[in-house]
Amino acid sequence: MKITTLGHSVAALALMTGAAAAQDFSFRFQSSDPAGNPNFIFQQEWTDTVSEMTEGRVAIELLPVGSIVDYRETQDAVGAGLLDGHITDTSYFAGRDPAFGLIANPVGAWASPEQMIDFVENGGGYELMNELNNPFGMQFIGVSTPGLEAFVSRVPLDSVEDLQGVKVRSPEGLIANVFQAAGAAPVNLPASEVFTSLDKGVIDAADYSVFSVNQELGMNDIARHPVYPGFHSLPLVEVSMNKAKWDDLPEDLQQALTASVKVFQENQVGTLMERDLEAVEAARAGGEITVHDWSDEERAKFRNIARGEWEKMASQSPMAQKVYDTLTAHLRDRGLMD
Repeated sequence: MKITTLGHSVAALALMTGAAAAQDFSFRFQSSDPAGNPNFIFQQEWTDTVSEMTEGRVAIELLPVGSIVDYRETQDAVGAGLLDGHITDTSYFAGRDPAFGLIANPVGAWASPEQMIDFVENGGGYELMNELNNPFGMQFIGVSTPGLEAFVSRVPLDSVEDLQGVKVRSPEGLIANVFQAAGAAPVNLPASEVFTSLDKGVIDAADYSVFSVNQELGMNDIARHPVYPGFHSLPLVEVSMNKAKWDDLPEDLQQALTASVKVFQENQVGTLMERDLEAVEAARAGGEITVHDWSDEERAKFRNIARGEWEKMASQSPMAQKVYDTLTAHLRDRGLMD
């Protein structure tokens, strides 16, 4: 599916829904983020965009994480109609099929949000998401992301070789496997222990969050060699809804909803990137933090190491293999992989 960038003019996009319809549609979505979280605020703004772009014909109530079901259960709840839709990290459903985990965050694949979005919108990812979601009674509408995570480090890291023996906090699963394959020593710690563990030297580096969050929390003050942009993790956040209810929508409202998600995506990605860049400048201005940026060659080395772990995941299900084949073909087509 090819999606054209539609810009930020909601008023112009609202023309897509021209004629008024007799029937209104009211939906209830649940987020995987808590109320007050910056990502949840972007999502709330999306519901306002939907109302404007559909001229009030579609209203969406957005609930914070855990309001109706656990964040790992929203897929079932949407398919069953208990919820009408969700906004969530696709990797939460990797236990159902490893394909969800591979498409949600193929560790090392992306060097920017735009690369991941290009894959979803123009490289076969949209079709894969619906092939994964449709059997669960769901329709994938569109994608966003909080962005490419930075990398927190106490030691200088300018290459894959520099990862050798580095004690890296990372979640279990694909990301830990990739770091281990790259020569690092993964350590599984909860997020609440990262700051103290870095401060005491229990770990050398951490997969944690985007640069602006790391800077705000003081991570870069105790681990003064952050890598930005990061080279490892970029989560796919999906906006999906109950397929039967999607199919019942008139075509113009389906188009308006798809366009509204694009506006949400551009707002979230653009705003968070601006915050990251401001935080990078603030960190550099202090004179004690050195921001490292890996070359394209080193990113490609890490990506090729990661591919070996993707292959192992691909062997675990037919859909995971299909995601792997589509992903690697896209990366080769874009010159990001041999």
